[in-house]
Amino acid sequence: MIRHSATLAINEKLQAKRAAGEQVLHLGFGEAGLPVLPEVRDVLAGAAHRNEYGAVVGSAEARQAAAGYFSRRGLPTEADDIVLAPGSKALLFGLLAVLPGDVVLPQPSWVSYAAQAALLGRRVLGVPVPESAGGVPDPERLDRALTGARKDGAEPGVLILTVPDNPTGTLAGAELVKEVCAVAGAHGLTVLSDEIYRDLVHDSAEVRSPAAELPEHTVVTAGLSKNMALGGYRIGFARVPRPEQRAALVGVASEVWSSLPAPMQEVAAYVLAEPPEVRAHIDASRALHAAVARAVHAEFTAAGADCRAPQAGFYLYPDLEPLRAKGFTTGAQLAEHLLDRHGVGVLAGAEFGDDPAALRFRVATSLLYGDDAEQRWSALRSPDPVTLPWIARSLGHLRDALSAVLDGE
Repeated sequence: MIRHSATLAINEKLQAKRAAGEQVLHLGFGEAGLPVLPEVRDVLAGAAHRNEYGAVVGSAEARQAAAGYFSRRGLPTEADDIVLAPGSKALLFGLLAVLPGDVVLPQPSWVSYAAQAALLGRRVLGVPVPESAGGVPDPERLDRALTGARKDGAEPGVLILTVPDNPTGTLAGAELVKEVCAVAGAHGLTVLSDEIYRDLVHDSAEVRSPAAELPEHTVVTAGLSKNMALGGYRIGFARVPRPEQRAALVGVASEVWSSLPAPMQEVAAYVLAEPPEVRAHIDASRALHAAVARAVHAEFTAAGADCRAPQAGFYLYPDLEPLRAKGFTTGAQLAEHLLDRHGVGVLAGAEFGDDPAALRFRVATSLLYGDDAEQRWSALRSPDPVTLPWIARSLGHLRDALSAVLDGE
């Protein structure tokens, strides 16, 4: 039996606590936490009459726009390479259903990869990430793990990478991506590269897509839930260069979701063409994510946590090993204590495939921007958002909670 997704479950739990009047600091769910760009609302409103079924792969306009999106990022793409769907999660599941072999995952990695593999009856091989960044496995350990797995009768076939990463909020460098792809190529793996956070790299660092290293053996998925905060619109798209893989994915799509809803096709075509107002909105979002993630990172490191500095998106992955002396033995125990005693919601590292005994958890900073659209617009437009009263209060809540736990409370 597959459990309720841990990320969705904690979001619902924290929302229920808030509805009951409890004061909670919501650091458990990776929703982008920003309002909808007015021009996007206008496009959606103008397409509200579109109630017909569309092509399974997506409209010609949306596919052409998605091809341009990838091409502008150094991945030459034709419209025929694109498949759209109601969310990148659906595409990931469809791809895992058609790509052969056991699934290889970095540890830790996003909760749904392993769950989807389990739904499909696929064996999962976990390989720890290097110290420098998450989202990709350590290349040497990957090579050894693949060799050993084959000796044990496994058939590794698909390597999932996340560039940039959820849950660590880091970006694997170009050389590291190259080394991992060299190992994948040598072992005949197909790389499934989840690049949904690509547009949210904080300091304009280079994003080296695995598709640039293994162009014929890499499928890239992306969507508009993170860069444009359109999670509820469920718009995903994939770059699938090999015709036989694309045909197989379309076969699954035709029997499961039919097509991306027609109004969302128009939104996708508009956003992926990247007019100036869309680019400006993403630029402002990126700056806000970076500022708040860095402020939260400073609170954790001041409390003694070992935590990679955030490089992209709105995640942190602190290790609070010093708290073991206070009697904590698992990440889940610590996360439960933070929520029940101090109103701080985080998600234990075990949910991401990490060692359950490690005192690590994922922190999502993107729901600190405000409780309503007015506050979120103010945060998006502020030159110094961490000084806004509601964000400063959240940082104070976190600071007090960490201090109390360190004091044994």
